[in-house]
Order: sequence, then C-alpha cells, then structure tokens
Amino acid sequence: MTAKRAGVPRRTLLAIGVSAAAASCGGLKRSGAWRFFTDGEARTTEAITAQLIPSGPLPGAREAGVVNYIDTQLSRRFRKHQQAYRAGLANADEESRKLANKPFTELSSDQQIAVLNTLEENAKPFFQLILTHTRQGFYGDPRHGGNRNRVSWKMVGLPFPQVRGREQYGDPDKG
Repeated sequence: MTAKRAGVPRRTLLAIGVSAAAASCGGLKRSGAWRFFTDGEARTTEAITAQLIPSGPLPGAREAGVVNYIDTQLSRRFRKHQQAYRAGLANADEESRKLANKPFTELSSDQQIAVLNTLEENAKPFFQLILTHTRQGFYGDPRHGGNRNRVSWKMVGLPFPQVRGREQYGDPDKG
C-alpha cells in the first residue's frame, strides 16, 4: 500500500520558488537583450548618444555600440546611476512631448538637438553623466561593452593595444 502525498505538488512548489526568487530580485522587468534598460529606454539612450557623437563619414556612437556599454555598466559598475538614468531618460521624453508631442526617438535631428540643449541647461547633472558615459563607451576598451570593432581607435589611428599584463618585455628575437 502506498501512502498518499499530502500538500502541494512538486511542480507547484518549484513555480512558487521561481516566482519568489524573481520577485526578490525586483521582478523580471528587463526585455530583449538589455541588462538594465527597457527597450524604450535603450532606444532613447541610443538616439541621445547618436546626437552626442554623430555618424557621418566616420562612425559615431551608434556604430560603436555605446548604448550597449552604458547598459552593461549600469548593471555593474554604474549601478549608483540607475535612478539618474531612469529619471533623465523620462525627462528627455517629457521635454520632447512639450516640444513636438512625440517621444525623443521620433523627433527630427534638429528637434532632438533642441531637447538636448534644454537638458544641458535644466538637467545638467544627467546631461553631463550621459555625455561622459558616451565618451567612455566610444573611446574605451571594447571589453567593457562599447567601441565595437575598435571603431574609434581605428578612426584616430591607434593600433590594437595589447591586454595589460601580456606585453612582451624586450624583443624576443634578440634574446
């Protein structure tokens, strides 16, 4: 005779455990390939960074994957700036709606620049933060998530730097 199990089935317990774990981590609000940004925030960040370092005959922030750098670092080293980004990106869209009743990503280039000028005047800390992170993502080491294919290094004629700690000491051919 087999004893009948009392209580909750194993699958239900597993589902409850997974749900509790997700809730304790702040929920599963991420979407797509982003670590921190929502899809909309990523599009807005990419549009802002593309205005700060635009493409032309040479690659800009978009080609360098600066939005990926910022997203990656906001989930790591820049965690203290997460709230500033949430508020700053919402503010950019709010200013865009005041100007043209559209989100930032749907504005013309001239309108986006006008919104960025407003942010530079009225939201200087966020503007300086995203400008600094854009520069870091564009010119920094690709291993941190930006400067895709070393586009900025190629643009300024830098050779691919060796990883620190792996340089040769002296000329190995001269013994």
